[in-house]
Amino acid sequence: MKSRIKISVDAKRLAAGIARQIVEETHNGRLSCNSVLGEGTEFVIEIPVF
Repeated sequence: MKSRIKISVDAKRLAAGIARQIVEETHNGRLSCNSVLGEGTEFVIEIPVF
């Protein structure tokens, strides 16, 4: 059985903002999103290795 949790749009925006802040500001990385309607969404996190 597949369970689904409904999350409000506001909660998703808040989570995306927090993720961006952690990746980009804290780790000097890059967060990007690729989405194709009907196929899905891919989030890419790039963090430099020192």
